Amino acid sequence: MNIKIWNKGQLGSGLMLALLVWPALMKGQTRYSISKKNHTIEITSGSASYVFNGNFSILYSEKDPDMALRPAGIDGVSYNVPTWKTYPGKKAYLKQTKTDASVAGDGFDDKILRSAQGGRTTNIANGAMEINISPASISQNGNTVVFKYKSNPLFNFSARLVLLEGKYPSLEFTLEPLANGYFSAGYTGAPTFKPESLKEIWQPFIWQEMRFPDKPYLTTAHMSPVPATLLNDGKNTLGVMAAPKYLPFDPLPLLTNSQFGIALRNQEGNAQNAVYAPILGGIHSKMKAGTAFEFQVYLIVEPMTISRTYEQLARTYFGFKDYRKNDIASLNQALDNITAYSLSKYALFVDSLKGCAYSTDVPGAVKNVSSLNPLELSIVMDNKTMFDKRAYPLIEYMLSREKFLFSLDSTQKIQSPSRKLKGPVAPISELVSLYNVFNKENPLFREMAKNEYFHVRERNLDVKESGNSWMNSMHLYKATGDKAYLEKTTKGADEYLKTRVERPQTTFRDKTAGGLFFWPTFTNKWIDLMELYELTGHKKYLDAAQEGARHYAMFTWMAPAIPDSMITVNKDGKAPMYWYLKSKGHKQMYYPEEKAPAWRLSEVGLTPESSGTSTGHRAIFMANYAPWMLKLGYYTNDPYLKEIAKAAVIGRYRNFPGYHINTERTTAYEKMDFPLHDHKDQSVNSFHYNHILPMASMLLDYLVTDAFVRSEGKIDFPAEFIEGYAYLQSNFYGSKKGVFYDEKDIQLWMPGKLLKSSNVELNYISGRKGNTVFIAFMNQSVQPVTSSIELNQDLVKLSNGSAVSVYQGDKWMKGQAIGAEGFPVTVAANGLTVIKIEQAAPIIQIQDKLLAAGSTVKNDQVDIDLGNARAFSFRFGNLSKAYVYLQDDDSVFSEVSMSYSLKGSKKNTITDKDYPFEFTVDLPQGDNSVTIKLDAVRKDGSKVSSTAVKLGN
Repeated sequence: MNIKIWNKGQLGSGLMLALLVWPALMKGQTRYSISKKNHTIEITSGSASYVFNGNFSILYSEKDPDMALRPAGIDGVSYNVPTWKTYPGKKAYLKQTKTDASVAGDGFDDKILRSAQGGRTTNIANGAMEINISPASISQNGNTVVFKYKSNPLFNFSARLVLLEGKYPSLEFTLEPLANGYFSAGYTGAPTFKPESLKEIWQPFIWQEMRFPDKPYLTTAHMSPVPATLLNDGKNTLGVMAAPKYLPFDPLPLLTNSQFGIALRNQEGNAQNAVYAPILGGIHSKMKAGTAFEFQVYLIVEPMTISRTYEQLARTYFGFKDYRKNDIASLNQALDNITAYSLSKYALFVDSLKGCAYSTDVPGAVKNVSSLNPLELSIVMDNKTMFDKRAYPLIEYMLSREKFLFSLDSTQKIQSPSRKLKGPVAPISELVSLYNVFNKENPLFREMAKNEYFHVRERNLDVKESGNSWMNSMHLYKATGDKAYLEKTTKGADEYLKTRVERPQTTFRDKTAGGLFFWPTFTNKWIDLMELYELTGHKKYLDAAQEGARHYAMFTWMAPAIPDSMITVNKDGKAPMYWYLKSKGHKQMYYPEEKAPAWRLSEVGLTPESSGTSTGHRAIFMANYAPWMLKLGYYTNDPYLKEIAKAAVIGRYRNFPGYHINTERTTAYEKMDFPLHDHKDQSVNSFHYNHILPMASMLLDYLVTDAFVRSEGKIDFPAEFIEGYAYLQSNFYGSKKGVFYDEKDIQLWMPGKLLKSSNVELNYISGRKGNTVFIAFMNQSVQPVTSSIELNQDLVKLSNGSAVSVYQGDKWMKGQAIGAEGFPVTVAANGLTVIKIEQAAPIIQIQDKLLAAGSTVKNDQVDIDLGNARAFSFRFGNLSKAYVYLQDDDSVFSEVSMSYSLKGSKKNTITDKDYPFEFTVDLPQGDNSVTIKLDAVRKDGSKVSSTAVKLGN
């Protein structure tokens, strides 16, 4: 890299410095021209030039401006922003607004939502006296340009611009107060643009595409995944970025320690990158006369898109890379532990309500995500208890309940629950997956899905979902094979590309999103587009998916930079105390004070929960985007997406880690016993018990996807789709057989504690075919690993002839016999080793029964003429059940009984005295017919009976 200096005669006006920055990533040469006459620097990239000047806005208030977060009040989106008391004579932007009772619970901070808003301003310049300054002169000394400013009775100010090889231009400034009070210095010298002239903008977290801020909002340091705002004019991306040193790793970034803020909209309503430091009223803002304040920003011009520039900043200034490894436990160990925990008393599953306790948010309520999560675990992990205690009860719940959140308390308003049995709450995709998983032998799932296609339903919160979307057309095509659905899918998707993907959003009223709150609603439907690419092979859907995923990646933390050091955590033996749980009376948790490597404690690769709760839920462990990004990164040869996926999942926990990182650096989440406490004894972070099973599915999805990617698609298992809600999408594996290289018809089979490995860096997936077990080992570290493997002989019966073969060079190489101490496996750095063990008989618990093919169930849903009751008959492989529920509640009946008789058996009666009124009957194998009659006692004491109905074949 060369620095070349021209004189005035060569270039006309001013003195110019030119240097080439990151030549492999830039087209042409980036040049820096300094004008003494205009006191500016001109940066030329390609055919475009941009003028940066030395203008600053100095803010001063003799009184505390009382900086505090408040709801922004933006139409169509929930988001909190810093606000200030309005300075005398300035305009207040905020008015007191009502906060709906549904906006409450974990992540919603009453101190933000319900504190005084009137008389406050979201504009930092209106919180103080504003003094705009420009350079009086400019001079150059080598690679440094010095700006000089006129004196001011309140302060002295100086700035210099430094050009260093391999770096963006560094603008360093010093503010020396001459009076006591609150100061802030905003760099306002970046180029300005009319918003309509731009191709794209970005200010974290919610201003993406062309959703330009309606006011000059400030984003604080602790809410900056990279500490910059960016804009793109169609040729280059421009930005101003705070130097990484002002966003330290420890303590965890919070509002109280945020040293700067970033902005995109200026006082005139134009687009202009800006940085304010310190934040008015924040840390370091209160200054004494004579005490200097120094700060540094970088001036960014890149001939790339915004998402590529974001990646560049993350890698170059914050060290993002493939930085994680298992270290504390393999992902399989974590999966096994989470699965066991989900069946324990600590997981707070309420059997009587068939749901996961939702006590963190809504006292007394239960909430489920999907029946497919426990069903997948039942099949893949061959776990009968999981099916009996979780999967089947959740199937009943998803068919009968009106909403995911169910509360018997009719007065409860938090998060808008329902107590009605007006199902199915299961989305169309779930009904289709249930239909496909069980060999298409239960037509009721297909018919329910078709019926939902023509309806609008509120499933979660108050978000209305329309059934006849192109995504649901795709799912119905998978169930029926009807090409009319495929035609609707591609026609709808192509229209979506035109109206949503190719047209940047300008408001927070995206009609295709269903309400902007969780991050998937802010981007295009990249997961669905990737599914459509896999179905059709059309590259246009893959390209759109990659674009959407890269925008989603801008919700992931890339800062603060991770130091190569050890961090002391759990000081004095105390784990962090989450303020929300403290306010609810939870007890302090204790873990030993210890040192841990900083990388293991980092949030880099994770996202906040949502726009409305991002300030309270800094980084959530529920990273369901990870397996999708991993596969999409493979399809598009995009290492960045694959590295984010790994960063989100690998080496973070041994067991269920709770929901989020939010207060201090800690190793509490890593501990094996972390979730094994009563609810009130959890104090580090919140526990959403309905997330346990989706997290297990996410880990299973990651494992199977990792094997697919590392084998370049040669280890592949067909998948169904788990939609859930919000961001909880996953693939469902295990219902269809797959391949291990040249071996076909392999059944994915991964029972808990199948094997022991002497090295935690090896993750694995396993399958079976006859008396052969297949295992793919995946090394998560950057070093080669040799590990001793010991199979659990309670799960695999070995013989004297049991031997290991390794797949190498497109063929199986016969290896050693398995001894009493197991066998060794060597896996290259970040590599894959695939083996098969012959004469090894798997011991099966329930997998074969659930996957057995039979005949289609007839007469599988019947309405009963009492209480608006509905009756269903199911066949799950070799298992059959009947389920009956009443839609009328305890305002109508005080007691309901169901009499039923099976073929060749006497009549039985079940009585339910508590709402919800519902009944389950196990049906004999081979004949799933049952005759049912209901009797009920009304609230007035009168009795009523139904007509007897026959259900099943």
